Amino acid sequence: MAGHSKWANIKRHKAKMDAMRSNIISKALREVMLAARHGGGNPDGNFRLKLAIEKARAANVALDSINRAIKRGTGELSDGAQVEELTYEGYGPGGTAVLVEAATDNRNRTAGEIRFIFSKHGGKLGEIGSVSWMFEQKGVIVIEKGNLSEDDVLALAIEGGAEDVVLEDDSYVVYTAPGDLDSVRKQLEADERVVIQSAELDQTPKTTVSVEGEDAEKVMRLLEALDDHDDVTKVYSNFDMPEVEA
Repeated sequence: MAGHSKWANIKRHKAKMDAMRSNIISKALREVMLAARHGGGNPDGNFRLKLAIEKARAANVALDSINRAIKRGTGELSDGAQVEELTYEGYGPGGTAVLVEAATDNRNRTAGEIRFIFSKHGGKLGEIGSVSWMFEQKGVIVIEKGNLSEDDVLALAIEGGAEDVVLEDDSYVVYTAPGDLDSVRKQLEADERVVIQSAELDQTPKTTVSVEGEDAEKVMRLLEALDDHDDVTKVYSNFDMPEVEA
């Protein structure tokens, strides 16, 4: 999962730097709305909504705005805009695979803009199913390293039903089956030493593609440009690169 981990680390750093950007708030509210649409407005029975609300609160989104987004999702409020979720698949420089999740009220406009971003940065938008088979959904929990040893985290995570634990810089990343994300998180949270930075469902690559030099730089520019697009909610890639490239 090296490519996923590298890109995830960069996105976490980028999120801290971009926390004040307006589209961070709009993206968070859109995810709240979509989660409520698909699973109802009660976060106790809708884990996706629970995660979306937590992410919105972490981005300092006002509670009133979150509640309005939930009501738009459940149909209690209507602003006339019909937002749909779409997935775009494509190829980046060096033969890397790229998966893009988006939410838009104008699929033609968004598709054209995503296609342009791929082309501008040395990639190519592909057909449905062209790269999605290279990824699998996993629960991903990021824990502050603090004073926790890898053995400590591994013991807690395995007891909760996690599949893997990886040490990355100043944090531990715990991987779970999608349906076990909530239970593993609760198991980890029960230990007062554990500080969870994030918990979400992600698409992780089954295998990675190594890129270096100019290709590595192009891949990063492509992923960052896609991530910056207002309609894009998540970006995944299967690239791997030496530490010096990041």
